[in-house]
Amino acid sequence: MSHAKNKLTWCLKKAEKELQEGSSHRGLAIVDPDKKKALEHIKKAEHNLKGAIEFSKIGYSDWSASAFFYSMYQCFLAIASKFGYESGNQECTFALIESLIEDKKIGLDKNLLDKVASLEVPKESSTSIEIREEYQYGTKLSINENLYKELLELAQKILSQTKVIIEE
Repeated sequence: MSHAKNKLTWCLKKAEKELQEGSSHRGLAIVDPDKKKALEHIKKAEHNLKGAIEFSKIGYSDWSASAFFYSMYQCFLAIASKFGYESGNQECTFALIESLIEDKKIGLDKNLLDKVASLEVPKESSTSIEIREEYQYGTKLSINENLYKELLELAQKILSQTKVIIEE
């Protein structure tokens, strides 16, 4: 069983246990598929992408890193909603998306997912999560132009592919 499948199993069990205990969950819960909710996540992804662009225009490109990441993450939440999952944990979301790719249920390019978050270690380059954390918690006030363009293209590709997945 792949690492993603093992993580997915753990996430499902975690959410089930927490929900049985009457608390909110920090895993992955099975819910009814919800295209309307998926489209709301797409709208939020577009909003965050626009925010990332606007942050850069006003000299706050360090905040663009977070907005780009959350634009992509909202896309993954949209896919989760379409397939009947509710996530309370980023790693669980990433495991779900990787599992859906492995099972050929979605046509999202695995390389795009790996640029956002990789469940496998080690990796050659920084993921979007690591870049977001560096700029959100660090002291740098701007992103270099090449990294900004790379994140913009990544977010746009993921959003575009997610829209196709939601409409399939």
